[in-house]
Amino acid sequence: MDEIEVPTHFLCPISLQLMRDPVTISTGISYDRDSIEKWLYSCKNKACPVTKQALHDSGLTPNHTLRRLIQTWCTLNVSHGIQIIPAPNPPIHNTQIAKLLNDATKLPETRFKCLATLRSITLEEGERNRSCLEASGAVEFLVSIIKRDDSTLLQAENNKGSEFIKASDEALSIFYDIKVSRSCLRSIISNDEVFVTYLVQVLENGNHKSRAYATMILKDLFQVADPTQLINVKSELFAQLVRALSDDVSQQATKAALKLLVELCPWGRNRIKAVEGGAVFVLIELLLGTSETRASELALIVLGQLCGCAEGRAELLKHGAGLAIVSKKIFKVSHGASNMAVRIISSISKFSATSRVLQEMLEVGVVRKLILVVKVDSNSKRKERAMEMLKLHSRVWRNPACIPCHLLSSYPS
Repeated sequence: MDEIEVPTHFLCPISLQLMRDPVTISTGISYDRDSIEKWLYSCKNKACPVTKQALHDSGLTPNHTLRRLIQTWCTLNVSHGIQIIPAPNPPIHNTQIAKLLNDATKLPETRFKCLATLRSITLEEGERNRSCLEASGAVEFLVSIIKRDDSTLLQAENNKGSEFIKASDEALSIFYDIKVSRSCLRSIISNDEVFVTYLVQVLENGNHKSRAYATMILKDLFQVADPTQLINVKSELFAQLVRALSDDVSQQATKAALKLLVELCPWGRNRIKAVEGGAVFVLIELLLGTSETRASELALIVLGQLCGCAEGRAELLKHGAGLAIVSKKIFKVSHGASNMAVRIISSISKFSATSRVLQEMLEVGVVRKLILVVKVDSNSKRKERAMEMLKLHSRVWRNPACIPCHLLSSYPS
């Protein structure tokens, strides 16, 4: 497509890409359906992107003439590498989904057909389709199947052929793929405590794929929860999140579990619950085993939160590699990770600095790294923290036998 100039009126004004399914809005401007649906439904914009006029009618009218012109142009330019655009599927309507859900509720034998249809709708990735699913009650239907733990086996197609899966597991994956709106998620977590309890049970007893989906859905739910709900999280959730991290269910689920812990730990006694659930040990093991930037950042953030309490610091010091791996991450991951690593060491230095701990910090290279921060770091806050620690324990740490000469000269007096 780079070798041939695309007519400008074939390009979507939002994406600047060739339109696959052109639709016209009330201002008379045509857009690609997927782009304008994201603009209207996901971004909640109420004005035409081009004219900036307010849209009192958000209806989309298929521009069949423009679509036929684009398809003809594509056909004529196949030799230039232009792909022929297939005819788009007609958009789904609320009434169609509502009838499907009603039939599945009354006739259990139609549940497979209903789930298969919902799956196909989510795969189309249209924002309007997702909004229709939510508005027609599909989310509530999926929640009911998930909570019922429907063990009916369904044959599902995938890129490796076909497999048999539980209806509740399929409902779980569809629920996640719908990308439920924040308002709907807020309604669920406020009014349906049983659903959250069941997701924790999936974390405990489900297969790897279902545990991954449950983790990601729980993360989405608690991101919209109110403070009371965050404070009253049960210890079992922390235990199962830690287990999911330990089992390395999936990379996506690992990040979701870490983000959820970041969200939960500042509230109430949640730090203690996480520590009692074994979070500190698992986080250190994760830091030892991963070189992935975002996972390391999140693990250090959670570890920093947990080291804000005596129990968390004690657990970090119990792990033979705790201090070493935290100091090793300084300058090795990112600016944010270095900040958090220095903060963790500062917390240990201020509140848990026994003679044994101070000696360990010398032996595993923590002190050398702090001197390096003072010597080369351009971040004034990190440098200030490092200097404060070095001055605080200078009687123990200013030992020529443990510190290389080129660093000893940078030790603050």
